[in-house]
Amino acid sequence: MARIEDLFAQIPVDQIAGMLGVDAEQVQQAAGKAVPALVEGMQANAQDPAGAASLEKALSQHGGELDGDLDAAKIDTDDGAKIVKNVFGDNVDGVAQALSGGAGAGLIQKILPMVAPLVMGFLSKQASGSVANSAAPQAGGQVDLGGLLGGLLGGGGSSNAGGGLGDLLGGLLGAGKR
Repeated sequence: MARIEDLFAQIPVDQIAGMLGVDAEQVQQAAGKAVPALVEGMQANAQDPAGAASLEKALSQHGGELDGDLDAAKIDTDDGAKIVKNVFGDNVDGVAQALSGGAGAGLIQKILPMVAPLVMGFLSKQASGSVANSAAPQAGGQVDLGGLLGGLLGGGGSSNAGGGLGDLLGGLLGAGKR
């Protein structure tokens, strides 16, 4: 099973740092908060059948983002902004503030749409691999989204990544945007 560290290893931190005019450590720290938050938000949304269907559809549209050498300049940040908006709804500013602890929220807001397509591409690859490799995929060849997302964060169908991150996002998102 894939781990979130596998996803972090594929993020072009140095390129993103250069694009944003910050140092790589700042990008690493911001991505270290943004990526688990995105996965937690997706997991919250997938708890609802409509949210799960929407996420499965979105996953089917991603997958090439992590093929070959990733060029950060080619990341579709417009698509990333749509993903972030779909995951967090109107709470993007609140999520960024909460993740940054009030300092550095601007960097989190810039990182979110840059890493969102990478998260989707990574999850798409994992989802397609899990359906292909599963002896008993769910009905209709669907993926166990809760298991996929929770497993990425080191848990089962639910997670507590980043300590209270699940509680933090749950409070901001309700039970997730659906």
